[in-house]
Amino acid sequence: MVRLRLDLGYDGTGFSGWARQPERRTVQGEIEQALGKILRIPAPELTVAGRTDAGVHARGQVAHVDVTLEILSTLARRRPADLPPGDASLGAAEPGLGVDEWLSALLRRLGGVLPPDVRIYRVSVAPEGFDARFSALSRRYAYRVSDGPGGVDPLRRHEVIWHNRPLDLDALNAAAVHLLGEHDFAAFCKKREGATTIRELQRLDWVREPSGILVATVVADAFCHSMVRALVGGLLAVGDGRRPVEWPGQVLSHAVRDSGVHVAPAHGLCLEEVTYPAPEHLATRAHSTRRLRTL
Repeated sequence: MVRLRLDLGYDGTGFSGWARQPERRTVQGEIEQALGKILRIPAPELTVAGRTDAGVHARGQVAHVDVTLEILSTLARRRPADLPPGDASLGAAEPGLGVDEWLSALLRRLGGVLPPDVRIYRVSVAPEGFDARFSALSRRYAYRVSDGPGGVDPLRRHEVIWHNRPLDLDALNAAAVHLLGEHDFAAFCKKREGATTIRELQRLDWVREPSGILVATVVADAFCHSMVRALVGGLLAVGDGRRPVEWPGQVLSHAVRDSGVHVAPAHGLCLEEVTYPAPEHLATRAHSTRRLRTL
């Protein structure tokens, strides 16, 4: 088997999230369908660094797929005359393509088959021990909010939410400090049976861009379901003066869902980057990530 790493991005507006679902349009479903068509294999299965909800975007998503050496060698030997109609991007390839040339051709072919709201930026052979999900050291998200009195720039309406009260940048950052570190984030997560809600929040801070848009940068080793949007929702209540600076930290310490925490809308959230260790540490990281975490 050969493990291929896919670096990709998508506009989540038209998708029912990442994960494949019957009768619904999903990012995973679109990519797996495209790969199956190009590789001529039934139902290739992707593993992703982080599943995103409906409406959430990604610029730096990572996934992997396993294919057999036989498939790769067959495609590398394929002559232009053997290619089906529509494979113009591979039509100029010579018999006996090297791995790099074949991967480049695969990338171009994916660009022609995939819809315009999902793009594969790079396809590479993954190092030994690589797992897109379990080898990851951290995920970095950005959440974008406009508190402008007139609303959001129409051209950015799919990636920026409008908060109709003025937001205090200093209050947002002061409240965020109380959430950093390794904690049980049950107060800010939707619990799943058999899954832990213990996470290490490595960074959470806000900046106001020259355009006036507020951007929260959120980094953790991993996130549980709806965690980033719940954290943002809790902080927005501080930023507009409805809650005191200490409130998010108090909610966190109770480790139960609080009705005062409102999950922020999905379309303001974007997965910006997934980081991995050096190749020699990939397998070790994947092994340690699989353990059930405790405080």
